[in-house]
Amino acid sequence: MKNTNYNYNGDEMEHWIERIADDLSKMDVEKHTIASGTSISGTIHIGNSCDIFIANAVGKALRKLDQDVEVIWIADDHDPLRKVPYPLPESYSKYLGMPYSTIPCPDGCCKNFVEHFEKPLFNVLDDYGIDVTIKSGYEMYKSGVYNDYIRKALEKHNEIREIFDQYRRVPLAEDWLPYNPICEECGRVNTTTAYGYDGDKVYYRCECGHEGVSDITKGDGKLTWRVEWAARWKIFNTTCEPFGKDHAASGGSYDVSKVISKEIFGYDAPYPIPYEWITLDGEAMSKSHGVFFAPDEWLKIGPAESLNYYLFRSKPMKPKDFSPKMKFLDLMDQFDTVEKVFYDEEEAPSNKEEHKFKEIYRVAQIHEGSPLPFRPPYRFLVNAIQIAGGCDLEKIFGILKRNSQLTKSFEDKEFEDLTERELAQYEERVNNVKYWLDNYAPGFVKFNVQYKSIPNLPLQEEQDAFLRDLADLMEANDFTKSEDLHDEMYKILEAHGLKPQKAFQAIYKMILGKKQGPRAASFLLSLDKDFVIKRLRKEA
Repeated sequence: MKNTNYNYNGDEMEHWIERIADDLSKMDVEKHTIASGTSISGTIHIGNSCDIFIANAVGKALRKLDQDVEVIWIADDHDPLRKVPYPLPESYSKYLGMPYSTIPCPDGCCKNFVEHFEKPLFNVLDDYGIDVTIKSGYEMYKSGVYNDYIRKALEKHNEIREIFDQYRRVPLAEDWLPYNPICEECGRVNTTTAYGYDGDKVYYRCECGHEGVSDITKGDGKLTWRVEWAARWKIFNTTCEPFGKDHAASGGSYDVSKVISKEIFGYDAPYPIPYEWITLDGEAMSKSHGVFFAPDEWLKIGPAESLNYYLFRSKPMKPKDFSPKMKFLDLMDQFDTVEKVFYDEEEAPSNKEEHKFKEIYRVAQIHEGSPLPFRPPYRFLVNAIQIAGGCDLEKIFGILKRNSQLTKSFEDKEFEDLTERELAQYEERVNNVKYWLDNYAPGFVKFNVQYKSIPNLPLQEEQDAFLRDLADLMEANDFTKSEDLHDEMYKILEAHGLKPQKAFQAIYKMILGKKQGPRAASFLLSLDKDFVIKRLRKEA
């Protein structure tokens, strides 16, 4: 498999997505089909939906090279349910072994289990700019798309068994067939064993004790996975496909299906893009244990481009751990920086970093050529929203302006100067931060400004004196930069023989009613000046 890291040569840098597209453009094909697929075994999360995000990005890169391309996503909805997904009740264990397509919707809101878990992803495809043709494994079997491939697989079952045995420690049984009928008695597909066939009829035994005959043309069964995958490549003329590292293991699904594809179906396996799994707070994502984070939930805490940035900022096989908690602020700091560098709102640390940032953002960008979005710093808004006491956009804008948090294209603007588009982006950013605060922020990040009454907390004499002098300082000056106020605050606390921690605790106690809070100078400048002066003097 190919190494898909960045290429850097002087001023030229090629992102791994663009490198793959460049490789694919050199293939002698009339049209590219970039395939992706997901097993519909529960909530589709940012880990098992990597296929569709990578496939879409490769498709976009190929179109820029004037290649004819179609991106497809195949729902593996004819696979058996192996574990009851969260948050379904244990009563759903009665459906274990049955194809997802035959299981009812848990809430009665959709036509079945599959639609219930597909819908949240489908609802946000446009938000992420994903242009994809959706296919259903169940429909493919029911409509007869697989029929000829099933016939060939049965006809060449001995050769397929020999291919499998090359990668197995224990050989398959002599009467093994690469087809799993759905038991007409118990409805399960992973408990049946096919042992013979006659034309389109397959004879099977089920662990439930039933013996029966399955007609392959009825769609009441499926090819074993590695044969099905190979058949699918030929059906769609797939030229490229991303997939999880489990399939990429030596002797794993890709290795076996690659041989089957060539020797049984006469088709060269597609260009592989293996990727590492994403963990959540250090834990493997699990639909059955409720450990997952979905693309629709991401849009509640960040813009669509930020998920693309997270997925594409490093090569696909690099381990990725996601946390929507405190570490998310670090991710958004990085995203905000990369976005600002892309739009020349901020300088990168070096020319090499500038090229790298711009290449990553170019791949992450939803709509090519979009103008600079108005997204004030995420981390700063965490404090600004709480200082404002809610999502008052104009009030928060004033806090941003007083703290020099607006980039050069916006620093001279007033709130009423924002365009309709900029206002919508600003509101989205504020709502994202508010949702993060309400749902993921740790307790120490949260605070409430005690506007109505002075907190009854004890202070040392030196702390009282510090606060009085600080009030005098702020009354006599109109600070426009938090750095200038910070420097003057240090002069006062040193004059009173106070350690910074004790001095800042005095501020937080009088304004927040707790010992800690945001960076003191910026915090004070974000508040109403008259309120601050009176509170520091314990007057109001």
